[in-house]
Amino acid sequence: MDNTVELVNDKDRFDKVVADAGGRLTVVHFAASWAEQCKHMNEVLNELSHDPRFIDVTFITVDAESVAEVSYKYEIVAAPTFIFLKSGKKVDRVDGANVAEVTAKVTKHSATSISDLGQPSAKQKLNERLKTLINSAPVMLFMKGSPETPKCGFSRQITQILSEQNVKYSTFDILQDDDVRQGLKTFSNWPTYPQLYSKGELLGGLDIVKEMVESGELKDALPKAEDLNTRLKALITQSPLVLFMKGSPSTPRCGFSRTIVGILDEAGVPYTTFDILTDNDVREGLKKYSNWPTYPQLYKNGELLGGLDIIKEMKESGELESELKS
Repeated sequence: MDNTVELVNDKDRFDKVVADAGGRLTVVHFAASWAEQCKHMNEVLNELSHDPRFIDVTFITVDAESVAEVSYKYEIVAAPTFIFLKSGKKVDRVDGANVAEVTAKVTKHSATSISDLGQPSAKQKLNERLKTLINSAPVMLFMKGSPETPKCGFSRQITQILSEQNVKYSTFDILQDDDVRQGLKTFSNWPTYPQLYSKGELLGGLDIVKEMVESGELKDALPKAEDLNTRLKALITQSPLVLFMKGSPSTPRCGFSRTIVGILDEAGVPYTTFDILTDNDVREGLKKYSNWPTYPQLYKNGELLGGLDIIKEMKESGELESELKS
């Protein structure tokens, strides 16, 4: 079990946690230590517990077998099961590993949750950016790390599955952009990663994808190949500044990419990146689309500014900062 969400092993501790919460929402995950689905759902609770919207919600996991008296009281017959309590009384219930339903119930019953963070205009801009990102490729995977270097076990598993199924997909490393990482959870009402999208619609996380492979539904849910130029246009306009590079800003995979990242970071302007090593269609197609044969490539408002040499010249002439911030 994940220790971030408290694991309760006795009735006295359970009663104290519920009493301390008072009229605030308590979400109780009745789990079995041997069940893989319970481990996944505990990660879901961990993510929800760190969501600023649910700052006043108490999340706990109860070992259903060890605390049999409590399990009997709430009629727990299978794990995972989720019970929602206020003032010690049950207000709702979810049976099974249904991420979307659990998230929706937490949102519904957390009366003290923070509704909107930041300015409405900023939220609206982020939502537009998220729409652009999830539609930037026919199949889009939001994950931790990249297919070559996944940063968590769930991301590693889903990339292996997609590769085995010969799925062409693009990825976005949510560890590189906290606005996207937090915003997409709310936007899609899905609190964990990875998240797989097809034609701009959320298919689900790792467990859902596994089920779709087993049932044969995954191939039917994936789109037919689309015009590459349409996709490239979406990618270069996903944000005001987009850098196509090898690797990511934290782990560039070539000296040219490392140098241009340093220049942009020094300029202090926000920018989005795309790792061309993760998608050979984009890597080869963008060269022809923009008539520019090498990487990195920097785009502003959908127009190519140039590669490293051009950006260096603009920096030396003093043009770069005003160009990037205009």
